[in-house]
Amino acid sequence: MTDNTPRTTRTHGLIVLDMAGTTVADGGLVERAFERAAERLGVEPGSADHATKLRYVRDTMGESKISVFRHLFGAEDLARRANSAFEEAYGSLVDGGLIAPVPGARETIEKLRADGRTVALTTGFARVTQDAILDALGWQDLADLTLCPADAGGRGRPYPDMVLAAFLRTGAVADVRDTVVAGDTSYDMLSGVRSGAGIVAGVLTGAHDRAALTGHGATHVLASIAELPALLAGEPGA
Repeated sequence: MTDNTPRTTRTHGLIVLDMAGTTVADGGLVERAFERAAERLGVEPGSADHATKLRYVRDTMGESKISVFRHLFGAEDLARRANSAFEEAYGSLVDGGLIAPVPGARETIEKLRADGRTVALTTGFARVTQDAILDALGWQDLADLTLCPADAGGRGRPYPDMVLAAFLRTGAVADVRDTVVAGDTSYDMLSGVRSGAGIVAGVLTGAHDRAALTGHGATHVLASIAELPALLAGEPGA
């Protein structure tokens, strides 16, 4: 049945934000943690195999990390060993104080919530790593909801599951088109498009450039997440 209800305005009441590269500046910690994990599994630093695997990690930034390791190492036991080593290494780097908010990120989230919008923070990391990041930044209560792939049935980006989980869990909007997805990677854009979100905003503070973001469906490209409130202030349609 066709929905003929007039839609003259959009509230964009649900905002789904990526973490690393979008709201959190980790200074390349993903690559550093991967290198530690890969070495533990016998991948020799400086080898052609190491370079190939690292390139794949860069190309698939935003994807669930266990999915990345399944592709790289094949056997499930090796993938899980690699993922555990990665999470341990990343957590150690986080505990070492090597992450910080993207400038203006905290203020942006506070502004969005003050405007009556619901904010969810999502990640491709495991819950233990996501919690370590939130704890390190003092962000435990900053957003309305935090989600990792396991919270959405196990599938991370580029699947739309985390966006749809935020939509279903919060009940913040009646129409998925009133959802906004923002991230720094191609996979963030794909998950937003596949979820049916009305705005899929790429930011240039992380892994991928403007061409990659627009090529994978970004409706808008922002210099940083700090520009999102101004974009939404131009509703309807933004």
